[in-house]
Amino acid sequence: MEEKIYILVVEDEPEVLDAIVRDISDFESHFVIEMADTAEEAREIIQSILKEGDQIGLILCDHVLPGDNGVELLVEMQHAPETESTQKVLITGQAGLDETVRAVNEADLKHYIAKPWEKEKLVEIVRNQLTDYVLEHVSNPMQYMAVLDGEKIAEQIRKGKSVTDK
Repeated sequence: MEEKIYILVVEDEPEVLDAIVRDISDFESHFVIEMADTAEEAREIIQSILKEGDQIGLILCDHVLPGDNGVELLVEMQHAPETESTQKVLITGQAGLDETVRAVNEADLKHYIAKPWEKEKLVEIVRNQLTDYVLEHVSNPMQYMAVLDGEKIAEQIRKGKSVTDK
């Protein structure tokens, strides 16, 4: 069975969570979108995804959450071998400079999005992050050309990335 690649969205405000998922819904044809409203729930979802042998390609995470904050979750994921390569994006309006620097330095944060965001910018960031993930982890990235950065995928294939019929 083919491994699925997940996008995990962690946000405690239901309206904001719905808006993020709605804005990135074009990716659902190729990626499974999961939602959590706390870091604890996100950990349970991550374990469930990994237990099934699937991958978490991208996490979009708010900083201010009930219980552990988003930066704590991202740092924890960076220190776990099975989620170290997950593309990590912080979406927040309230992370201070110290927490943001910690996310960059300790969680290998790939992008920071300030609330409120523009849909086009969010989609572009998600597309870029997933393209990088797919190029690193998928043997046949051509299947993602319709929803990801097709030019970048084609360029990698021209440079010699092996493509199989897998």
